[in-house]
Amino acid sequence: MSQQLYFTAFKSIVIKEIYRFTRIWVQTLVPPAITMTLYFVIFGNLIGSRIGQMSGVSYIDFIVPGLIMMSVITNSYSNVASSFYSAKFQRNVEELLVAPVPNHVLILGFVGGGVARGLAVGCIVTLVAMFFTDIQIHNFPMLAVTVLLTSFAFAIAGFINAVFAKSFDDISIIPTFILTPLTYLGGVFYSISLLPEFWQGVSQANPIVYMINAFRYGFLGFTDVSLTLSFSVIIGFIVIFYSLAYHLVERGIGLRS
Repeated sequence: MSQQLYFTAFKSIVIKEIYRFTRIWVQTLVPPAITMTLYFVIFGNLIGSRIGQMSGVSYIDFIVPGLIMMSVITNSYSNVASSFYSAKFQRNVEELLVAPVPNHVLILGFVGGGVARGLAVGCIVTLVAMFFTDIQIHNFPMLAVTVLLTSFAFAIAGFINAVFAKSFDDISIIPTFILTPLTYLGGVFYSISLLPEFWQGVSQANPIVYMINAFRYGFLGFTDVSLTLSFSVIIGFIVIFYSLAYHLVERGIGLRS
């Protein structure tokens, strides 16, 4: 009976989160589609036609996986960060904390909503990309596992951001000053193999490099870094982020005034 109760609680939080971002779809789902359309037009068609090929494929085909992953990362993160902080701000989180369910259910519920939005936006961007190029998938299981794990990792990171945030401005600091630079320098628009040896080493310290390259392998069949190392990095971040999130909720850090 308790397991059924926990699943019901988890499902309720996820459904609430999905309803939240679909209810305001003009703000949550349309902007990424417009932004990525501009990327495809400017970088894919206008600039890409001058660049030619990258790693043996057309430039627009090269950037498609990176742009999809970029949209998944930012939306998974922002959905949980804004939603959970809103629950804190409105004092709704206190009702969740005293509910007779484990903290794992609370965390996974919000993270599940973030993953749902990330995957939804990823699908929308993929559909947009189909208007500009013929998308071919080299390894669908690799594609699916990579995008799911990456979305999960950044949804947890958004949860942690929301726990520490003390104002709505705080939930935009990390995406603006950390997440966006790491994403742009993560190999979305270029192959890190083209960089000088020193900067290749620097790039390998960027975890998003591994996520984008594993995802690109699923589409195109090649990668700049080891797939084994890529999945080790992704899973390692999930373990670290989830352990930290659970510790924060257990101790009530940033949640109990």
